[in-house]
Amino acid sequence: MNRLAPTVPANSAGLPNGSGAAAILAAGIGSFMVAVLAIAADNSAAVKSLLNFYRPSGPLSGVTTTAVLVWLIAWGILDWRWRSRTVALGRINALALVLLGLSLLLTFPPIADLF
Repeated sequence: MNRLAPTVPANSAGLPNGSGAAAILAAGIGSFMVAVLAIAADNSAAVKSLLNFYRPSGPLSGVTTTAVLVWLIAWGILDWRWRSRTVALGRINALALVLLGLSLLLTFPPIADLF
């Protein structure tokens, strides 16, 4: 049993909500990765060089490309695991909102500069 997404009784329509929950959580993970990678690229010359996929845009090209890849991989894995399940959507939504809030805070310059 997965502690993050425990199985709950089926909804009245009998439709599983696991795919929707996977999309919501993956969006939170992807947005958080943008913030983490942006801070890492700002603070490390090695990471900055590694994430410089397209020279005119600098490391932002690698930050966004890598975050999109992480989002797609997370979505694929979560959907594969939860596709036919009905999960506790409240926990998933709360975690996704926390990750989104953290990503917004971490990309706010006064807070990002603390790192």
